Amino acid sequence: MGMSIQDVAKKKRQNSQDVLEDIIYRWSPRSMNGEAMTEKELAPLFEAARWAPSNHNNQEWRFHYAHRDTPAFRDLFGLLGEFNQKWCEKAAILIILVSKKLSDHNDSMIRTHSFDTGAAWEALAIEATRRNLVVHGMAGFDYDKATKYLKLDDKEYAVECMIALGKPGEGVSGEDISDRKPTSEIAIKLG
Repeated sequence: MGMSIQDVAKKKRQNSQDVLEDIIYRWSPRSMNGEAMTEKELAPLFEAARWAPSNHNNQEWRFHYAHRDTPAFRDLFGLLGEFNQKWCEKAAILIILVSKKLSDHNDSMIRTHSFDTGAAWEALAIEATRRNLVVHGMAGFDYDKATKYLKLDDKEYAVECMIALGKPGEGVSGEDISDRKPTSEIAIKLG
């Protein structure tokens, strides 16, 4: 692939407020080339997620992952809906992202467990895009089966999403890139 994932996004998105480019030009393509990824290539992504902010420093996120061509990958792939299976077949890694609902300090409910886990996901996604990797979060899978597969107690853990990760395929440059709502629709000034 000649262009980076960020270069493809630069054709559609404008950075009108001089925001960090890694944020503006992160997007969720689907085209992957099927090439495997190493633990060394994965390590910086999980390191980025590790530094996300969290309630009382609980670091509630858990990334359960499997490499392609392993039984665990086939298991995770089987949890996906039909549409997601079509484009995930060339993913290098599938991840189930889970949040821990209970505090490490006193077992009380952490109201922000999903929020904090989302921050970790965003850090991983930005780092992956910066490294020219395809990273795409999904809700189209069987949450109940994922919970059972991971043997999670749903009183303590919540399955949040699945993530496909891989190296970009040739089709990335032709994919549609979503824009965003204007800031005036998401930032509501009070008073």
